[in-house]
Amino acid sequence: MKVKVDGDGNGAPPSAAAAMVNVAVAVKSAEGKGSQRAVRWAVEKLLPKAHRFFLIHVMPTITAIPTPSGRSIPVNELDDNVVEMYIEDMRAKCKEIFIPFKNLCNRKSVETVVLEGDNPATMLLQYVTQAGINTLVLGSSSPSYFSRRQKDSGVPSVILKHAPESCDVYVVSSNGLLKNSLSPLLPTETEVHTINQQESNVSYAAMEFNRRASSLPNFTHLNSPAFAHGNSSIHFRSQQRYKQNVEEFTAGPEVVKGGHSSTCSEQSDIQAEMERMRLELQNTIAMYNQTCEHLIHAQNKVQLLSSECIEEARRVNAAQKREESLRKTAAEAKKKHVETEKEVMIARKLLAEEACERQIAELKALQQSLEKQKVVNALMSCDGRYRRLTREEIEVATDFFSDSKMIGEGGYGKVYKGNLDHTPVAIKILHPDASQKKEEFLREVEVLSQLHHPNIVLLLGASPENGCLVYEYMENGSLEDYIFQGKNRPLPWFVRFRILFEVACGLAFLHNSKPEPVVHRDLKPGNILLDKNYVSKIGDVGLAKIMSDIVPESITEYRDSIIAGTLAYMDPEYQRTGTLRPKSDLYAFGIIALQLLAACHPKGLIMKIEKAIDSNSLVNVLDKSVVDWPLIEAEELAKMALQCCKLRCRDRPDLETEVLPLLKKLSEFAEMHVKSEKNLIQAPSQYFCPILQEVMESPHIAADGFSYEHRAIKAWVDRHNVSPVTKQRLQHKMLTPNHTLRLAIQDWKSHL
Repeated sequence: MKVKVDGDGNGAPPSAAAAMVNVAVAVKSAEGKGSQRAVRWAVEKLLPKAHRFFLIHVMPTITAIPTPSGRSIPVNELDDNVVEMYIEDMRAKCKEIFIPFKNLCNRKSVETVVLEGDNPATMLLQYVTQAGINTLVLGSSSPSYFSRRQKDSGVPSVILKHAPESCDVYVVSSNGLLKNSLSPLLPTETEVHTINQQESNVSYAAMEFNRRASSLPNFTHLNSPAFAHGNSSIHFRSQQRYKQNVEEFTAGPEVVKGGHSSTCSEQSDIQAEMERMRLELQNTIAMYNQTCEHLIHAQNKVQLLSSECIEEARRVNAAQKREESLRKTAAEAKKKHVETEKEVMIARKLLAEEACERQIAELKALQQSLEKQKVVNALMSCDGRYRRLTREEIEVATDFFSDSKMIGEGGYGKVYKGNLDHTPVAIKILHPDASQKKEEFLREVEVLSQLHHPNIVLLLGASPENGCLVYEYMENGSLEDYIFQGKNRPLPWFVRFRILFEVACGLAFLHNSKPEPVVHRDLKPGNILLDKNYVSKIGDVGLAKIMSDIVPESITEYRDSIIAGTLAYMDPEYQRTGTLRPKSDLYAFGIIALQLLAACHPKGLIMKIEKAIDSNSLVNVLDKSVVDWPLIEAEELAKMALQCCKLRCRDRPDLETEVLPLLKKLSEFAEMHVKSEKNLIQAPSQYFCPILQEVMESPHIAADGFSYEHRAIKAWVDRHNVSPVTKQRLQHKMLTPNHTLRLAIQDWKSHL
């Protein structure tokens, strides 16, 4: 049995004590009239004498958790943290039931108890026995509870039958109070027999009294309500009066017998007369009983006919009112119909005139449209955001969809490597029968055509009518290939740090898109692609959603929506409530960061990393293919990733103010490590920046003819007018990118 106590309770069942008076009231709901009636009665009768006063509610056992889509998931298939959070929410809702009852008690020392179980009666009996409850009060919302007591199916019936002798049980209903018995308020068989006998005696006495009357009474008063409700008292008074008369009548013959015993013949006559009068009295009583029954039957019939007449009169009046209303409505409708017919005639005339004019205009417009059709087609086939491709161009680029060009395949279709204008590209082809993926395809075109960022895959072209997307080609595949160490060699730790920083930059760009933020919804290693220099870019935004109404993180809102994404990387709060926020992507990012550290499947990874950090054994779970992990920085990254994997969005860190600064620091640390290693290999002198004396990454030519690192020469010309090499005046401050030198430096770095 699970017990939850708040208020002044200490969280555990109180110990039984003989001197203590413990009173408990079982409540079902705050709106239930039975529970309110029971609490009011207990407060009035029992609360002043009670040492401890409990309010008890039984919550059903949680076996499944509902989802926004309408189905329920068993608790054994969910994470323990999710189940515990849901149970806490249910307990909080149960505690709200006690609020109006506490107000009725008007006492701060009232304690509340929440029991968890499927059988409320069993749970209440167990708690009463264990907690030493002296008095238990139950409420019955049905006014006819005592008439249905034999079913023994309700909670009050079970508790009354099985309650311990040490506990007094009260059931409070609108008809009365029941204590430790199923029907104490109903008469027993002996009592019923006595009542029936009294009623028959009353009827007998009343009939004899009326027989002795000089004339029959007027029974018209039996139709009155006074007779219907007061006939018992009248019979009882008649019985008292007639009892005296009967005694006098039965005693009469004995007196006569004593006065005339000397004459036997006279005694025989008197006895015969008494016998005749007794028979006559019995017949009269039988006739009176029959007459009363007929009168009562007639009275009931008159009442029934009266109620039927009243109901029929009410129906007739209502029908007359409806008829009058319908007549008015019909008159108004007829008037409107006449007016509408006039308007229709006018409209037909105007329509004929407009049709003639429209035909003339259509003939003129048709000629103009034929002339402009080519221009319109050209405009429709061109989108300034991406290049519109024809099917012929796609077929040429893929060698007519040759299998040798195919580099991937998924549920949406196939991906081919092709050449478009002598440029390697990746071409995604949607399956012809994958109609359900059409919406994702069009969303990907819409989103990617508006987004341009160094860490988001660039959309080069598309053919919506053919279900085709053309991306820039990413030579090194996806991040998933390196995490599970397939055919590719493992990534160094400094490359992993840089990849996480680049992915975070791409996510920050999506979440800060204008006018509305974009949530990816399906961020996973398979959707993070690497180019030839291992620069990471986010791709496959088919499930991305533009957020027009972001719910605040402090509010838990449940929405009926279709859950989309990969289960292992899906935000638990989004999965449970259906509410999507930008921080939903942060959960998937945290899982990816942990995978880059441990190089394993995400199932159970969070708990594995937490245990390793708590036991100072993180080095044992790091990817063994990397031998030179910086342990301090790796632990710092792991702690940040665990923060991103919190169950609730409100507990996760902010991407821009907390996550990005840390990743930027780790990326700079990795870059310094790479530079220190590269400096061991002497580069050509023309690759060094004259200002920084470092190998250039973005060389630009200044007015003096020398190449410099862009950030260095830009800062120089903003403050000086002379060349940093020749010290002569610069003719202008324009900077020109040196693409040839940049490609040479990149080629040199790739061979290190």
